[in-house]
Amino acid sequence: MTDNNDAQTQQQPPISAQGTFDVTVTPQPPDDEAENVPVSRRSIDKRFHGDLEATSKGQMLAVGTDVEGSAGYVAMEQVTGTLHGHSGTFALQHSGTMTRGTPRLAVTVVPDSGTAQLIGLSGTLTIEIVDGQHRYDFAYTLPESRS
Repeated sequence: MTDNNDAQTQQQPPISAQGTFDVTVTPQPPDDEAENVPVSRRSIDKRFHGDLEATSKGQMLAVGTDVEGSAGYVAMEQVTGTLHGHSGTFALQHSGTMTRGTPRLAVTVVPDSGTAQLIGLSGTLTIEIVDGQHRYDFAYTLPESRS
């Protein structure tokens, strides 16, 4: 038997949040045990503007290759702010690859990471860089009682 609220949440079309963000990526020293591993570590600090007014902090691990334009990275970031008037925190998980200059990126809300008015948040975020400006499009859902 399915709960009506769960069924309504699952059928609810995603809401779109759009805007820009500023990002600072700072190289971090390697862990002592990872000194000879070709993995770089960076901290991430972001400020989101638009439908999502927030800041985030995170960590990134990246690997480059001998082939120009090929690399990969993973990152986790904690976002704190307001999404279309709903305040709280949530986590984003990144998985990105670049194959000879062709990028592929998935940024997803970590399940059950939403707090306060963002409990139950799910969604995906796409990033586009145009003329050096970072833009986001966040397709998300919230349980109906919170949206």
